[in-house]
Amino acid sequence: MKAAEDQVVEDEAGYQDDEESFFQDIDTLQKHGINMADLKKLKSVGICTVKGIQMTTRRALCNIKGLSEAKVDKIKEAAGKILTNGFLTAFEYSAKRKQVFHIMTGSLEFDKLLGGGMESMAITEAFGEFRTGKTQLSHTLCVTAQLPGEDGYTGGKVIFIDTENTFRPDRLKDIADRFNVDHDAVLDNVLYARAYTSEHQMELLDFVAAKFHEEGGVFKLLIIDSIMALFRVDFSGRGELAERQQKLAQMLSRLQKISEEYNVAVFVTNQMTADPGAGMTFQADPKKPIGGHILAHASTTRISLRKGRGELRIAKIFDSPDMPENEATFAITPGGIADAKE
Repeated sequence: MKAAEDQVVEDEAGYQDDEESFFQDIDTLQKHGINMADLKKLKSVGICTVKGIQMTTRRALCNIKGLSEAKVDKIKEAAGKILTNGFLTAFEYSAKRKQVFHIMTGSLEFDKLLGGGMESMAITEAFGEFRTGKTQLSHTLCVTAQLPGEDGYTGGKVIFIDTENTFRPDRLKDIADRFNVDHDAVLDNVLYARAYTSEHQMELLDFVAAKFHEEGGVFKLLIIDSIMALFRVDFSGRGELAERQQKLAQMLSRLQKISEEYNVAVFVTNQMTADPGAGMTFQADPKKPIGGHILAHASTTRISLRKGRGELRIAKIFDSPDMPENEATFAITPGGIADAKE
């Protein structure tokens, strides 16, 4: 029995070593002559890893209160010494990609469509009209992300940013019953925040980055339901469109960096809008997802959801770097997203 316990401890220690090599704390820059006060300033804006410095422009670092251009150059130089800025061979990058994991959706058909589930180090976007299952999918992922999965996936905690006031903890209890997991444990592992403005939504990402760093390797999924709702409210008309898209681009860039920096899956839902010009081109579906090209290019995988008969919904790969354009049918059940019964 003791031997088995020792094995578990050894496995956990090995797993932590992997995590530590993945997250390089910015405190390591102290050895390269960067003082603690400056590192605290970086942490205050959610830059907690050496990779995070590499992902931030000099201009953005200079905007942090108390950091001069000279200090920023010194910090960048120190980060450059720790990180290799060069190229990798495709073989080396392939080995690095082995850290990527997939989170089950609750439906085997849907998982197959996505190549195993929601991918880490990527942004997966699901868009569709109301009642197509976007929020139900978000709730199901809150539970499935905590369950051990294939290829050694251990399960982990979730952060849920809610912009539409649609998060319901009781719904998670129903889904937990389906997977036979404890209600309190499931709810305890989901960190929830309600965003009220697009600025607030952006500020929450600083907290998210700090939390992912604080508990390195513990969090596996970040959900934003929905990504565009507050931008739609805060910016109106064509006059503010350019500013909206710029702010949106900054937020999506931050999300992509967070997903790669901390090896987490990012799942966002998106709304639809009527396309007035679609009638001219004889498109079958005159609706399109909002956010324009900025959101379309930022999402790694885009999934289109539409209603089927009754509780059935159809998911279609709209855009993906490695998955073919295909469809899968799933059902919305009391226990969340599940396979459609024949």
